[in-house]
Amino acid sequence: MISTLRKRHQTIVSNKKRRYSSRTRKRRTSKRGRCALIISVAAFFILLCCVIVSFIVRNNRDNTVQAQKILPKLSIQTKLIQKNKYSRPGIALKKVKGVVVHYTANPGTDAEDNRNYFNNLPKLNVGKQKATYASSHFVIGLEGQIVQCIPLNEIAYASNGRNYDTISIECCHPGKDGKFNNTTYQALIELVSYLCLKYDLTKEQVIRHYDVTGKLCPLYFVKHEDEWNQLKDKIEKNCQTISES
Repeated sequence: MISTLRKRHQTIVSNKKRRYSSRTRKRRTSKRGRCALIISVAAFFILLCCVIVSFIVRNNRDNTVQAQKILPKLSIQTKLIQKNKYSRPGIALKKVKGVVVHYTANPGTDAEDNRNYFNNLPKLNVGKQKATYASSHFVIGLEGQIVQCIPLNEIAYASNGRNYDTISIECCHPGKDGKFNNTTYQALIELVSYLCLKYDLTKEQVIRHYDVTGKLCPLYFVKHEDEWNQLKDKIEKNCQTISES
């Protein structure tokens, strides 16, 4: 009798051990399966991120290469204005989403005159009730010379609400009608083409100050919408020609 009970007890214990062992194996197998799934998903996302980053880097490199082709045609003089709160605040321009074209509104002045005006604003604002805040990344002169006033990774005070995602270009002009002479006009086409290629922008992202605030700037191209559209078409064609060369 005792022997029989002992055998039954041993059988029960043995069965419990087998069931416990079986459940343990299942849990381990399930845990290994989950770990494998997590590793697979993580590996997939890492690979996807690598592909995306590689594409962006390659695209940026291609844009830079295309843009570099225009540089020999541009006579850019880098004359950065000093950092100050009125014209060069040193705020980062994190992403370029457009180019804004302006005119200087003071006929007959040249690129360096306007650059110096921006640079001297701290002195010119002394004693003023209402201070002037103004600048531009580039100024194009009457002879097609281009003066860079602000680094391209900083904002300029030029385009109101679009200061934080655009590059601004001021253009000098000889008369009150605001029309650019041919030399300034051609330099503008080349400079905007360079920026469009560098930042992968379309002609629709080339805008006037007028398109931002309604201000009559650049005056001639506000009054002559057809010629503004022609200018953008020429910029687009120039970009295509450079890209295909």
